Amino acid sequence: MTGISGKTILISGASSGIGEATVRELAQAGAKLFIGARRGDRLKALADELGTQIAWRELDVTDAASFDAFAAAAEDAFGQIDVLINNAGVMPLSPLAALKRDEWARMIDVNIHGVLNGIAAVLPRFVARGGGQVVNVASIGAHLVLPTAAVYCATKYAVWAITEGLRQEHDDIRATVISPGVVATELGNDITDPEVAASLKLWRQKALTPDAIARAIRYALEQPEGVDVNEVIVRPTAAGM
Repeated sequence: MTGISGKTILISGASSGIGEATVRELAQAGAKLFIGARRGDRLKALADELGTQIAWRELDVTDAASFDAFAAAAEDAFGQIDVLINNAGVMPLSPLAALKRDEWARMIDVNIHGVLNGIAAVLPRFVARGGGQVVNVASIGAHLVLPTAAVYCATKYAVWAITEGLRQEHDDIRATVISPGVVATELGNDITDPEVAASLKLWRQKALTPDAIARAIRYALEQPEGVDVNEVIVRPTAAGM
């Protein structure tokens, strides 16, 4: 038995990478998981593999109504919601001079509005009950800026700031930000600049696997109710940044 066993946990971006690894890690710990992403086929396959403690629904985090319906469906399936893990994110890196405005807008919509939509979907429930936990997956980019990553880093700093604001506003709600370094996932597969895409491949020669981040999330969730792990930064040992 763990502090996670029996809790109902919502996870966005659960169809691959850190999200999928976190589903597997928390299922092993006995959680009831309601998982969401755009790719319903992957969610179904994951739920079918892991058993009846997993339920799923397609989710567009940029759509407030979609996130509200996701939270309501989770409540219908498992009862009280205990934790939200905002994990969905995109990273189409490019130099600012490339003027990829559509990609900038997409990052802002998914990485910032998606987090806010998730918080809005569960916060009234947590406030009414006087408890709950929100885990927002940010990035090492919340703490440093690199060429081609200005907008991405800005969105992840926003995630850090939103999480800190949530923590300060609510004494009875735990707020955690997880900031991964380079991880071997599908994040960045939507990069359209060939040179930047090639650079990402080089960065990922010293990458964590997603289960490393899943374990950090589990650590934050397993703490007693009076202990709020506000931030965990997880980097590869060999990383230079």
